[in-house]
Amino acid sequence: MARVVVAMSGGVDSSVAAALLVAAGHEVIGVTLNVWPKLGAEEAVERPDACCSLNAVEDARRVADHLGIPHYVLNFREVFAERVIANFVAEYQRGRTPNPCIRCNEYIKFSALLHRVIGLDCDYIATGHYARVAYDPARDRYVLRRAVDAWKDQSYVLYVLTQDLLARTLFPIGDYPKSAVRDLARQFGLPVASKPESQEICFIPDKDYGSFIERYLAEGSRPGPILDREGRALGQHRGIIYYTVGQRRGLGLSGPRPYYVIAIDPVRNAVIVGHEEDLYSDELLAEEVNWVSIAPPTAPITVTAKIRYRAPEVPAVVTPRADGTVHVRFARPQKAVTPGQAVVFYQGDELVGGGTIAVAAHHQSPATPAMAGQSG
Repeated sequence: MARVVVAMSGGVDSSVAAALLVAAGHEVIGVTLNVWPKLGAEEAVERPDACCSLNAVEDARRVADHLGIPHYVLNFREVFAERVIANFVAEYQRGRTPNPCIRCNEYIKFSALLHRVIGLDCDYIATGHYARVAYDPARDRYVLRRAVDAWKDQSYVLYVLTQDLLARTLFPIGDYPKSAVRDLARQFGLPVASKPESQEICFIPDKDYGSFIERYLAEGSRPGPILDREGRALGQHRGIIYYTVGQRRGLGLSGPRPYYVIAIDPVRNAVIVGHEEDLYSDELLAEEVNWVSIAPPTAPITVTAKIRYRAPEVPAVVTPRADGTVHVRFARPQKAVTPGQAVVFYQGDELVGGGTIAVAAHHQSPATPAMAGQSG
């Protein structure tokens, strides 16, 4: 049997993951990560649906006591502030829309946690993510697979995991549908069996991204122009941090047809708007690419791709480039391809890789200068 450190958020999924490992006879140690910034608002740490609140720490401790396993709280505030919150703020300043859960998985829940618990002489770390990992001897490679429950599958946010991390990672609930996980929580008698799902984003209690970012900006956000695709000024925005591609509400524009944000230009401090058809893109460039279940390809590969966690998959061709970026061409145009978000690639039930969207080319229009400059 193995010694396994389980990241326990106090929720149902990670609690059942710990219970399954205990039932299988492993030596299990529970840890909860304290990542909360000191915001000066008590409600920020008492939100019942947050995955890392003070309530969550207490819930995780109660579950550990019920299972008869040791439980520790690890202080990850500093690395979380540096790697997740600072990145979140910087990306919005660049006119991009980041996914902080991906950065948290990349830097906190796996790499930083594994580094911290090496002193516990653990064999594996485990989480309550809905995904599966297996070793393929033919490829001499660890493979990341979708969860059995397609709706709950979280492989999208795990594409950043490296081979070294996958070799030391367990996903005990990846073979179960969510309904079965709830049933298991009741069968194990876990005190969190009826706890509601945690909601993103954990460190923004009121879900007001713009106001949160404002608190981190010494100079505050700067108003600027709202431009159409031809560069004509249509109005004034309150600061680019308050906008994202695909947004319709809050623009303050009137016209015979609705306007949508189709791009954000941080150089001009401008929000670019168009109509719904202007949101569609045939292709994109992705950077910071991580190849998970396959070795980095040297020629174009055919995949199905997702541009958001809940987006439907679409056939695509991914072409690797000499600088480590990839060009992705979709079989059909995709709506609101958003720089800063992740695009991930599947072949069957395997997640083969993914990266951060850098730039998109709009459907039925000339390539943007950024795309044109990088596509040759």
